[in-house]
Amino acid sequence: MRKCFRLLALMIVALAGAGCQAIGPGTIKRDRIDYVSAIGDSWKQQTLLNITKLRYFDTPVFLDISSVISSYTLQGELTVEATLFSGSRSPNERTLGATGTYVDRPTISYAPLTGQRFINVLLRPIPPQAIFAMIQSGHPADYILQATVRAINDIYSYTTSPASARLEEPEFYRLIDALRRIQAAGALATRSEKRRNEEVTLVYFRENVPESVAQDIRYLREALGVRPDQRELLLTFGSPGPGRGEIALLTRSILQILVELSAGVEVPESHRAEGRARPAPGASGQAGSRDVPLVRIRSGAVQPQDAYAAVHYRDHWFWIDDRDLGSKRVFTFLMMFSSIAETGVLPQAPVLTIPAN
Repeated sequence: MRKCFRLLALMIVALAGAGCQAIGPGTIKRDRIDYVSAIGDSWKQQTLLNITKLRYFDTPVFLDISSVISSYTLQGELTVEATLFSGSRSPNERTLGATGTYVDRPTISYAPLTGQRFINVLLRPIPPQAIFAMIQSGHPADYILQATVRAINDIYSYTTSPASARLEEPEFYRLIDALRRIQAAGALATRSEKRRNEEVTLVYFRENVPESVAQDIRYLREALGVRPDQRELLLTFGSPGPGRGEIALLTRSILQILVELSAGVEVPESHRAEGRARPAPGASGQAGSRDVPLVRIRSGAVQPQDAYAAVHYRDHWFWIDDRDLGSKRVFTFLMMFSSIAETGVLPQAPVLTIPAN
């Protein structure tokens, strides 16, 4: 009988302690990391799928996660019934029972990328000011410009898009290499000012630099068609004006970048023979040529076991190898470019009714 009362007391204390503790704070450490990982993996898979679809001239579709709300419920119930007959040989009747309920109700809202936001995020060229802001923050100039720019002062880079495909102009890569060395030496700088109620960005090169850097600066001015006495260069979009006192970037949109990356998809031989995907872009064949895709997307009939991201499409698997640091780097910068390109107004979040439990 004493054992029965001890067990009953322990159950009452345990349930009382559980009821006094909140489950909310304990879920943050687990849920936040889990949701971040799930959303990140989903973004990589969606991006990889759309790049692959563009190689097949298929329609890319983008679906953003606009909100994640989790609602928790914890309920407990204890039932105790006992019939005791003191001094009797008849068996004592005891009933002990406990029930508990834990409910997790996540509400996840999706917003398709359409309308004005589709234009702002995917179709609008990346602003030149944003590109140079990334360069000024320390990202390598040659890599950023190769990925986001079609031309600098009408000197064109390698392009695989069917509408404007062209091989590299060697001068373009010599130009961005010189700009990278100037950046590494700390001789590249930008500043903003107001002109006619419009904010403009000016690019200039620092003085008192080593002779090797000064040679790169002289070459850069000559290649861009800039006068030696032109200290500050106006940063603009498109082609340079008659004065040539500017750096004019013909930038790509996010969709154009995705089309460029789709050239790195390894199309299965059967699909290539049947003409299901656009042909691989040609190469110049020059020694040291850099007219190669920035990303390598492998394909096969069997699901890969060690992949950075993998998707199933047209009965084949397409993936990026987790050891391919160059391709993984492209995806990292692609997320940054997507954030930079989003200059429009975000759509209103859906109106949700959340039960107070």
